[in-house]
Amino acid sequence: MIASLLVRALIIALGLWVASLLVPGIHAYSIASLIAAAVILGVLNAVVRPVLVLLTLPLTIVTLGLFLLVINAALLGLVGWMLDGFDVNGFLPAVFGSIVVSIVSWICNRFIGERRR
Repeated sequence: MIASLLVRALIIALGLWVASLLVPGIHAYSIASLIAAAVILGVLNAVVRPVLVLLTLPLTIVTLGLFLLVINAALLGLVGWMLDGFDVNGFLPAVFGSIVVSIVSWICNRFIGERRR
């Protein structure tokens, strides 16, 4: 279980690194800040995101799920606000960064994720 959490944190850190390379406005200043940002983002996704999704469920239904991008961007922006060494400069970089992190996480989980059958 701990190995699984460690792998997930490293996948998120990889996604944040790719986002910092591709998205202007997202900056990571060290590997340690990437790992710390990944851990904080993982905790926020586990604790805060379900509450936000539940509270904004009507808006998410009306927008056919697109409001989830706003929630993901807000959590990424919150990580940038909480952590020195990882910056998210604005809402659009947060949206594009959350898309990049999601895509990288999805690709990594498809290749090295657990097989549940």
